[in-house]
Amino acid sequence: MAELTVVIPAYNEAAALPALLADLRAQQGVALQVIVADGGSSDGTPVLASHAGAQVVLAPRGRGAQMNAGARAARAGHLLFLHADSRLESPGQLRDALAATTHAGAHAAGHWALRFALTRSGRERFFRHLEAKTALNRPGTVNGDQGLLIGAGFLRELGGFDERLTFLEDQRLAGKIFAAGRFILLPGRLTTSARRFEREGAARRYTLMAMIMGLHAAGADEYFAGAPGVYATQDATGRLRLGPHLAHARRVLRQAGWRRALQIVWRAGRYTRQNSWQLFFCGDVALGREQRPLLRFHDRFFRPVTDNIVFDALAAALVALWFLLVLPVVYRIADRD
Repeated sequence: MAELTVVIPAYNEAAALPALLADLRAQQGVALQVIVADGGSSDGTPVLASHAGAQVVLAPRGRGAQMNAGARAARAGHLLFLHADSRLESPGQLRDALAATTHAGAHAAGHWALRFALTRSGRERFFRHLEAKTALNRPGTVNGDQGLLIGAGFLRELGGFDERLTFLEDQRLAGKIFAAGRFILLPGRLTTSARRFEREGAARRYTLMAMIMGLHAAGADEYFAGAPGVYATQDATGRLRLGPHLAHARRVLRQAGWRRALQIVWRAGRYTRQNSWQLFFCGDVALGREQRPLLRFHDRFFRPVTDNIVFDALAAALVALWFLLVLPVVYRIADRD
């Protein structure tokens, strides 16, 4: 029987973790080593995990550090990293996923398309868009909540997870995987909680995520060094106030000097231009077009025409206008509510 080590980074996840551990116990056709890498929980998460049969590893808080600690304790040749609020949809899901990843070769990693578990109504179209995007398997669309199934040797070759920040470890490793190997879409779907979007506000969280990704692509490490609570722990989430994040971004640009600020804005603009496909994809999802004709039009015609310095400059100007002028006004008003 094939063996697989499942690593779950957790911090105060006593409410969400039991359901995932039950799903793992129900898996068939694969021998599992389940490791909960705890980052200092105060709600009894380690005791709960141990009583459920999981191996508990203690680590400094931060998903990158916790998952690296779990990987060091792994016995199997393949590792699966799951968030504590993940749910599996069938007893054979991990068996099939492991077979698919093994067949894809030593330098392949797998992830699932997502299904969001909603507790509130009114944002179904937004979550339908997110779910569809997780099935694209394009650079920039693979996140940690989609799971990561990877060979232990390949993970070591890539240097493990980046521990410099308590977030973005998934994006940084995904970039390395796309560069050094390939991602595959695993059979089935992974269900994840929509709790962060629902608690913080879907538009606010998505706006902040876009800003984070743009600044990350621009190499603006000075922003992340002092970012005010970009990713609160799940037990501390509440209505997200974007004003402090936008003010911090403007402060970083002012302190960087005009040359460095221009470099950051230029790179963020280029990243935005490279992601223009998302507008076309959004149209496909809104119109219910499963064959994605608008996205195919972008890839075949629009991208080749706009892949140049002129459109990079235009995108940089739009980024500066949007994030430095428009959004601060919008969210200064909204944060008062």
